[in-house]
Amino acid sequence: MATLIRGKEVAAEVLKAAKNDVDALLAQGVMPCLAVILVGDDPASRVYVNKKKEKCEELGIRSLEYKLPAEATQEELLRLIGELNGDKSVHGILCQLPLPKHLDEQLTVRAVAREKDVDGFTCLISSGGEDLMPCTPAGVMEMLKFAGISPRGKKCCVIGRSNIVGKPMAMLLLGADGTVTVCHSKTENLPAVTREADILIAAVGKPRFVTADMVKDGAVVIDVGVNRGADGKLLGDVDFDAVEPKASYITPVPGGVGPMTIAMLMKNTVRAAKAQSRV
Repeated sequence: MATLIRGKEVAAEVLKAAKNDVDALLAQGVMPCLAVILVGDDPASRVYVNKKKEKCEELGIRSLEYKLPAEATQEELLRLIGELNGDKSVHGILCQLPLPKHLDEQLTVRAVAREKDVDGFTCLISSGGEDLMPCTPAGVMEMLKFAGISPRGKKCCVIGRSNIVGKPMAMLLLGADGTVTVCHSKTENLPAVTREADILIAAVGKPRFVTADMVKDGAVVIDVGVNRGADGKLLGDVDFDAVEPKASYITPVPGGVGPMTIAMLMKNTVRAAKAQSRV
């Protein structure tokens, strides 16, 4: 039976460290500030924004919300981002995705100043610099560290090549000295590739996509997927019941990677505040 890696436990450690840093910044007269931009009235986005606001309040981070109507123009959105980029009291900027279809998400994301991009979407991981890391992949790395699992020398396989998770996940594993393979919809004989992995990370967005025959005995399996089943229940990209007996470690859905995303957002916001205030 696999050992479960629960995100709530890891997130608690990350948030505890973030709170200590916030207290130290406040003692020196610096209040970390996160500005969140919400365009339109998407119910799921509203829930996510509220959760981020609540977590900011818990840690003592100032939270600002900028609400734009669904019909807002690209120019209006970019103007707001430009104003926040120039506001020295704002340390982090987050534009809640998805945006209404008439707006360009890539153009919007790239408009955020790199030092304030707490989502980590504009980071240059391969540069080896001090860029803020994308929250979900960075959260996965924290979970591996928490469980005492090092990617060094291991065969690591990432299923999915999105700019938000798949690609940065691969770069972070490579930076930790893993031997990394990235699989996608054009990968031939996918099960043969994934069965080679010591660490298998599923970020494909398809419920129960990873089946037992795709997993090596004793592999570490990290499920980044969040999907809704026909009954409304949350499902991961991994067929948990079938895969769990073969894995050495595995993350559940819900309760696995999910809690890490907001925790890493808070960590990035505090890190950005420290860097910008030169503390």
